[in-house]
Amino acid sequence: MKLTVIGGGSTYTPELIDGVISRHHRLPITHIHLVDIEPVKLQIIAQFAIRMIKAAKVDIEIEFGTDLRAGVRGAQFVVSQFRVGTQAARHRDELLGRKYKLVGQETVGVGGFAKALRTIPVALNVARTIVEEAPNAILLNFTNPAGLITQSLIQEVPELTTIGLCNVPWNTRIEIAQALGVASTAITFDYVGLNHLSWIRGVKVDGKDCSAAALKAFRGLTIENGKPDDSPAWTQSSIDLLQAIPNYYLSYYYSEKAWIDYQANNPTRASEVMKIEEILIEKFKDKSLVTKPEELMQRGGAYYSDSAAELMTDIHNDAGTIHIVNTLNNGAVPDFPNSAVMEIPAVITANGAQSIKTSAMRNDIDSLVRSVKDFELLTIEAAVNGDEDCALRALITNPIGPDLSDARELWADLKKENAGMIGAFNA
Repeated sequence: MKLTVIGGGSTYTPELIDGVISRHHRLPITHIHLVDIEPVKLQIIAQFAIRMIKAAKVDIEIEFGTDLRAGVRGAQFVVSQFRVGTQAARHRDELLGRKYKLVGQETVGVGGFAKALRTIPVALNVARTIVEEAPNAILLNFTNPAGLITQSLIQEVPELTTIGLCNVPWNTRIEIAQALGVASTAITFDYVGLNHLSWIRGVKVDGKDCSAAALKAFRGLTIENGKPDDSPAWTQSSIDLLQAIPNYYLSYYYSEKAWIDYQANNPTRASEVMKIEEILIEKFKDKSLVTKPEELMQRGGAYYSDSAAELMTDIHNDAGTIHIVNTLNNGAVPDFPNSAVMEIPAVITANGAQSIKTSAMRNDIDSLVRSVKDFELLTIEAAVNGDEDCALRALITNPIGPDLSDARELWADLKKENAGMIGAFNA
């Protein structure tokens, strides 16, 4: 069984390797092929992965290289985790938002828009290459903005089975389980929305409704414990009004002004991540290191290994388990388009993910989800067709995007800063 990792030179890769190693008895992968366009960094990560596997005494062969077609050929699973333009482009995205007094973030607002325009052409090329070289493979998309990229893949390359995933639902389940003093496997969520735009409307423990206790526990996690810095946090009154456990990225929408003020006086997250990655790469070079270092948890992808590896395991075993993933709505959420990719619970089998029917979204939630989905669809159309008007409409449709009066100037800046990296707009 072959697993290919696109963006194999990422500092996330050892997380994934760790997850595969710990599940090898249930996920008997024999080959892992790491693909990346940065050969030096890729070699460092690959050599560390080889040491991890040798120390764990599992029978997995590691290959690596820059050839995408060779990398995906014959794969059963492909994991996508690449970043076009590296952290430097992310840094510019964050600064672009700040320049126009908007939220500067990598997956939402103008930053998410810029990242999507860089990423969609590359993601579609990867998907079409998989169709040619491994037509029965399942693509697990972790590349951000994960929901938007998954929407583009399913929409533009429907012949490939694609599932989008994010570590946030997995992390939240672990946090709530710990707060309630129960096993995370006992918890199920009434979960609805889009990637980085989702709400947990209900929580059950072993089938028993524990929503009130979970909401109280969430308040404790986010309010009573406080935050180590002065970044915006949820308040008692905001949680009471929502009557749901919010994805923490919702804070950018609900506390937009507070985030703009905070970002005006603090470094970009990209600059912080670049420092963490420098430390990690030096760690990975150490030939005595055979397990993932503690610093990896600071990188921002905590439990990514578990969410991705467990999903592959359950697909391989035709498990029929429930995971929260990015997949087609297909009637699961009433009165929402079937063709919309949503982040919702789905049954996982050898055929992929099948969304589970749930209740309609509350009006306030529905309104925000529709606006962001419309932004996503306009962004995809702009990226695929090189349509300037679609790009501008996407910007002003985004709930935390620019005013119409700033949109054209921002768009000109975005194109200048991403010259040569935004597909159809490069000409």
